[in-house]
Amino acid sequence: MTRSPQEAGASGPGLDEAVLGALFTQSPVGLQVYDPRLRLLRAHTTTRFRSDLPVEELLGLPMAEVLNAFHVEDVEDLIAGCREVLATGTPVRERRVRLHDPNPAAPVRVASVSSFRLQNADGTVLGVAAAIVDITERVRAEERLELLDLAANTVGTTLDLFRTAEQLGDVVVPQLADTFSVHVFDAVLRGEAPPSDTDLPTLPLRRAVFRRADTRAQQAPRTTVTRKDEVGEYLAGSPFHRALTELQPLLIDRLDPDSQPWLDPDRSRRDELLLASGAHSMMVVPLLARGVVLGLASFYRWRSPAPYDHDDLTLAEQLTSRTALSMDNARLYSRERWVAGVVQHTARDTGTYSQSAVEAAQAYRPAGAADVWFDVLPLSGARVALVAGEALAPTANAAAALGELRAAVAALSELDLPPDELLTRLQDIVSRNTRGGGPADAGADAGADAGADAGADPGRPVPAACLYAVYNPVSRRLRAASAGYPAPVVVTPDGAELLDVDPGPALGQGVGDYAVAGRTLPEGSLVVLRNGALAPLDRRDGISGGIGGVDGNDANTASAYADLLGPALADTQLPLRDLCVTVLDALAPHSPHETRQDAAVLIARPRALGPDRAVTWELPNSSESVGQARALATAQLTDWGLTELVDDVALVVSELVTNAVRHADGPVLLRLIRDRALICEVSDDSSTAPHLRRALDTDEGGRGLFITAQLSERWGVRPALRGKAIWAELPLPAPPLG
Repeated sequence: MTRSPQEAGASGPGLDEAVLGALFTQSPVGLQVYDPRLRLLRAHTTTRFRSDLPVEELLGLPMAEVLNAFHVEDVEDLIAGCREVLATGTPVRERRVRLHDPNPAAPVRVASVSSFRLQNADGTVLGVAAAIVDITERVRAEERLELLDLAANTVGTTLDLFRTAEQLGDVVVPQLADTFSVHVFDAVLRGEAPPSDTDLPTLPLRRAVFRRADTRAQQAPRTTVTRKDEVGEYLAGSPFHRALTELQPLLIDRLDPDSQPWLDPDRSRRDELLLASGAHSMMVVPLLARGVVLGLASFYRWRSPAPYDHDDLTLAEQLTSRTALSMDNARLYSRERWVAGVVQHTARDTGTYSQSAVEAAQAYRPAGAADVWFDVLPLSGARVALVAGEALAPTANAAAALGELRAAVAALSELDLPPDELLTRLQDIVSRNTRGGGPADAGADAGADAGADAGADPGRPVPAACLYAVYNPVSRRLRAASAGYPAPVVVTPDGAELLDVDPGPALGQGVGDYAVAGRTLPEGSLVVLRNGALAPLDRRDGISGGIGGVDGNDANTASAYADLLGPALADTQLPLRDLCVTVLDALAPHSPHETRQDAAVLIARPRALGPDRAVTWELPNSSESVGQARALATAQLTDWGLTELVDDVALVVSELVTNAVRHADGPVLLRLIRDRALICEVSDDSSTAPHLRRALDTDEGGRGLFITAQLSERWGVRPALRGKAIWAELPLPAPPLG
């Protein structure tokens, strides 16, 4: 049932006129009505939008002149849109337009414009109306949220303090600042916190990043990064001094000497540059994280005439607080990495080793990774082990993991294991720690919490490459095995070549299966160990970390190394430290440019123990050999002038040869070596290792090793290629005084 106007309530022409009048006088929504020729018929605009002319004078003007009076951008696009509304009747909703206030200090405002066609009951088109809503604050809030979101996704993706500051500069210029800079305290660059008992503004800072927007159209912001720009103390009363003293962000909405007494170009070069830059407004925000003051972030505005306001200051504080946390993560990471590097580099002697078996030296060209080590370990029988190790993944805990690995190698070397067996046991240790979450995982969680993008899963072990080589100065034989480490380079009088080592899997990867390669070294040879940064010519076999195996039969690879190392090592009698530097110069330019590994090299000059230092006899497996061994040892000690040792050595030799004759089938080898101690070695073909025990008074035997242990400083058993060798070291008599 249709109700009459009287029954529906107040209506009719009076209500229509009231509604129409309110729309054009009281409504918070701006309203403009244009005729079909787009001439303004009636208008009401909110006070937020100011025009060059009063509204009364705008009536009858074309839309283009009206929009220009309000300083609207994209006038032609708006007119085209209204004509389409007139033609089609399809309204346009919430189109955003920007309006520049006649006051140059006022910010640009944003309006949402909705257009719709006006027509009477018979469909005659009367014109077009535009409803205008001020959405400036909403747009600014959206922009702030977008900037915060951008910063959250881009700032702090690395553990490099300077790069983190640069990322913040990329976010805020030119969206929030026309010029931006970050200064950090010197202590922070060293991974430390500024001392709490010192006046912060008096401490020197260094500029970590500087960004300035380019005024040229279609150009990206220009970037200047200065890492060594030292800044003196800030003058009292300046916003920089106040921000560091009060630890609060500061807003300066007007930069000129009249309103800011501290701004004195005659007193400060910084103030002179600040005024010359044209900046009219600035914000200074201290970088605070975990109670540590890292430095200052400064924001300047000179392109837009609108000064900074408190909303901008809040945004700047939110951005810098996130960045400060990432920078503090980088500071802590740098400190731990520096400590690990100090431990790593301190632990590995960069000087010269001098032993009876070899003379060796090493040199490094650090890249900050601290991920490689060399060792020269003394072994029984005057032998020596040349050891090299390297982390294959640049994680925060790599140095600690290498330290544990190095200790394990040193401990296993005491067992006198062959190179392949030692690496197999080492692989088993690493794998067992991995399964149990042991040392291989130590510190990984800390690196993950710091936001490290290390390229490795912190729950997995740090894979490492290792080379273990043993040199015997009596036989001049070098035997080596590799767990994913580059093969040694052997330099002989005939040239340089790669030792034919078939590499097994890196430690922490795969199943340990290692082979031993051997080489007799002629007089005048050198052995060169170098890490992956100096092994770009080696053939890869897919081992992660970029260090692959090598094939000594690859003639091209061997020839390439000969070409590179030949001139560098032409004079093998030069001091080894000089040769190390020469090799670094020869190989480092050929290493991959993207590597951040330390470039490291160790060069060993093998020595030989001739007949004047070592003698060997082969004795038949018979009881008569015991007396023969005593006689040979006594005669040799007399020739060496070591008659004081005759009785002890004769007893030790008797016991060891007796033990060999009793338990072995083949001939017995007796060797005496005059080194830092007198070494007695007895080898046989039995793989059964003897055990030290205390014999009872009623026992007829079993006292041989006990007597040997009492007379010697050290003794032990090591496996040989066939059987075993029992050795004992007796101290040499002290030289006479004077």
